[in-house]
Amino acid sequence: QRCLQCKNATCIDGCPVNIDIKGFIGHIIEGDYADGVAVLKERNALPAVCGRVCPQEEQCEASCVLARKGEPVAIGRLERFLGDFDLACEIEHRCVPEVAESSGKRCAVVGSGPAGLACAGELARLGHEVTVFESLHAPGGVLTYGIPEFRLPKDIVQAEIEMLTQMGVTIEVD
Repeated sequence: QRCLQCKNATCIDGCPVNIDIKGFIGHIIEGDYADGVAVLKERNALPAVCGRVCPQEEQCEASCVLARKGEPVAIGRLERFLGDFDLACEIEHRCVPEVAESSGKRCAVVGSGPAGLACAGELARLGHEVTVFESLHAPGGVLTYGIPEFRLPKDIVQAEIEMLTQMGVTIEVD
């Protein structure tokens, strides 16, 4: 509730994917967590992951107006909260980003690391048929193999990948 809901939210400018931070925090303030998750997933297919590993203190939180005179709004923790809220729901009640009508186009994404998964999610949202090719035996790339379990639990990575498959993304592993 410390968020000032700035007219020109500078925190959004600090976010590499331009998440509507003001919007999702507004939904948290109102207690409407499901709509907050929907706002997050408009620009970010992996909110529970990003809430844990994105360097918010150097990006959106550094751009927060409150950071000029003290402690910024804990944007990363709020993103993590909403991501975890979504993961706690039964799979059929999770927020699945809206997928456009089929474009008739097929896309291949090489690698299932964070960039590959984000790319696959965006392409699927546009209505393309997406197949992700992973050379290792489990998808996730650095999310699975490079970040320690205490920092990013592997079940969270798997749950976020499951959401992409619900959007129609196919993942082929070696």
